[in-house]
Amino acid sequence: MFYTKRPLNYTTTFIHYFKPKTTTCPLCASFYNTFASIAHTMFDKIPKRNEPILRENEYEKLASYVQGNMLGNKPSKFELCASLNCCAKTRNLQLGAQFHAKVFHIGLDRNLYINSALVNVYAKCGAVSEAMRVFTGMEVHDEVSWTSMICGLSQNGHGRKALCLFKEMLLTLVRPNCFTYVSVISGCTEQESVFKCGELLHAHVVRLGHESNDFVISCLIDYYSKCGRMDKALMLFEACAARDTVLLNTMISAFSHNLQGEDALKLFMKMRNENVSLSEHALTSVLDACGALTVLEQGRQMHALVMKMGSDCNTFVVGALINMYSKCGNMEEARRVFDSAVYKNNILWTSMMTACAQNGRGLDALDIFDHLVTDKRFNPDHVCFTAVLTACNHSGLLDKGISYFEKMTSDYNLAPEIDQYACLIDLYARKGDLKRAKKVMDEMPFTQNAVMWSSFLSSCKEYGNVELGREAAFKLFELEPDSPVPYLILADIYGSAGLWNEVHNLRKMMNESGIRKSLPGWSWVEVDNDVHVFSVGDSSHPRSEDIRLELRKLSAEMLNERTLQLVT
Repeated sequence: MFYTKRPLNYTTTFIHYFKPKTTTCPLCASFYNTFASIAHTMFDKIPKRNEPILRENEYEKLASYVQGNMLGNKPSKFELCASLNCCAKTRNLQLGAQFHAKVFHIGLDRNLYINSALVNVYAKCGAVSEAMRVFTGMEVHDEVSWTSMICGLSQNGHGRKALCLFKEMLLTLVRPNCFTYVSVISGCTEQESVFKCGELLHAHVVRLGHESNDFVISCLIDYYSKCGRMDKALMLFEACAARDTVLLNTMISAFSHNLQGEDALKLFMKMRNENVSLSEHALTSVLDACGALTVLEQGRQMHALVMKMGSDCNTFVVGALINMYSKCGNMEEARRVFDSAVYKNNILWTSMMTACAQNGRGLDALDIFDHLVTDKRFNPDHVCFTAVLTACNHSGLLDKGISYFEKMTSDYNLAPEIDQYACLIDLYARKGDLKRAKKVMDEMPFTQNAVMWSSFLSSCKEYGNVELGREAAFKLFELEPDSPVPYLILADIYGSAGLWNEVHNLRKMMNESGIRKSLPGWSWVEVDNDVHVFSVGDSSHPRSEDIRLELRKLSAEMLNERTLQLVT
């Protein structure tokens, strides 16, 4: 029971630290003989949902090295490399640092392969500065050390540095391999500032003949999809003669990421018909697509598949199930999935808070948060506070929202990021305090984006503020020059204020800029396995009159509620 509450790296470090005073102790032999089985027992007691999935022999390798070290044996180069690789796979930085000290102790600090393994350990464990220190201290570099360092920079959010290091590599005699390209392209994907460099890397891949490698192509598809260039992602996908599991799973994720849910579901059905295995990452993408399309029945079928595959232990899959059910409006099922999860980490708690916030249950979301920080001693992160502020926003709880925003800095030493500022601005604007919302936008340490200005413009329309509405609309003209939405909203603001000359001038501006109204949007709802589709001004539904009557009732109730709020 003692070890079940300890993290994975504690187990290996504890074992490594256990050194008797003499190596001739009669208990040592029996201890060493049962070492690996004890390590496995410890690992089995740790909730696997909170740790990486490891191969069984990782502990046996570490146990073998510790046994030899305690008996005074000098490890070979191969044993050190193998043990360092185990530390990288288990993300055990402390034990890796001890191996590093051992390398110096026995005089192998100039060995190319051991240094490459050390770079890999530090990079995988997030100690980028230590990895760079080892890398720069190496007299000779091979493709493994270059790739390990580039991969470490990419995975730790240093895409630009990874790209610069890749350029340095090209000036040497060492040629990049497919793993190098995957690492540097991933860095471009994660860093918006180096998005355009991905296209140059694509050309480089073709030039050196790696365009037939499935992992490189999958990485390029992921890159283009996150850039919003689905045309290029599809072109790459369709050009592949043999589409393996990696490519198909990547393409499903690309469709889902770009809100092409129908295409994601079609490709998923094709994979199922061809008996192609589905990764858990792709499962989350398909569940996201079901939630975006609000197709509850298909979502339930996916839930059954998740249970059949045994993926209901995966935290990300469970979070995607909660998200899917909440977007389909079935909060009871979302809560049931949450309650049935054996291990609940910050991802699941945040998913449940977000689900409550988006379904009009803001107070429930705040109750969950208060329970976490008081009873569970939970340290909330930025994503968690975004969910809390969203709950306050949707429930109109201005004072509570301001209080939680201030607690980020005062209680948890978290500097608010742009998402939390966006929630606070929207909260002020929805409550009608447009001047205060504008002041927060002007004073925050971030550049206002189109999402903020769009939300602010909608609130200006709601409260009939012509001056601020004009300013917001003209900002959006600059940020989204091809979008007709700010023109139309500003026209409504002018029309409500009786400024018909301004409306005429605005329409003239739209015509001169070649901007046209987009096609009317569609919405749909699934009832008893039938999908009902609606559009603006559409009266083709057989119960359209009943629907309009119900909408008028709801509008009257909302108007009365808003009047009551303004009075109080």
